[in-house]
Amino acid sequence: MATSPTILLVDDDLDLREAAAEALEDAGYSVVRADDGRRALDEMTRGGLRPDLILLDMMMPNLDGWGFRVAQKQVPDIARIPVVALTAYALTEDERDQLDAAAILRKPVALEELMQAVESVARTAT
Repeated sequence: MATSPTILLVDDDLDLREAAAEALEDAGYSVVRADDGRRALDEMTRGGLRPDLILLDMMMPNLDGWGFRVAQKQVPDIARIPVVALTAYALTEDERDQLDAAAILRKPVALEELMQAVESVARTAT
């Protein structure tokens, strides 16, 4: 039996995190939640978590999405895990290139749009 893809959902907004996690779990994904980039990075570097996909808010306390991406790219075991970035701000082309995300969604994001992005990236990642 195949295991369900694992998604690491990193967002400091509890309501968004729980609503998105519930929808993803209903769609058959296994979801690990983190409320900031530091906790998410710790889960992967110290805890051994290897998600199939990371949903990453760009604005968070402790370690934001930008800092998380810099750190992620420096650790070979987790550097290639695809990221779907969530941001309330329009990004310049240079920022998009620097972020190097599989997809970038503008907040507030509709649940349907989020699910479509996750399914699209998860299909290409597996």
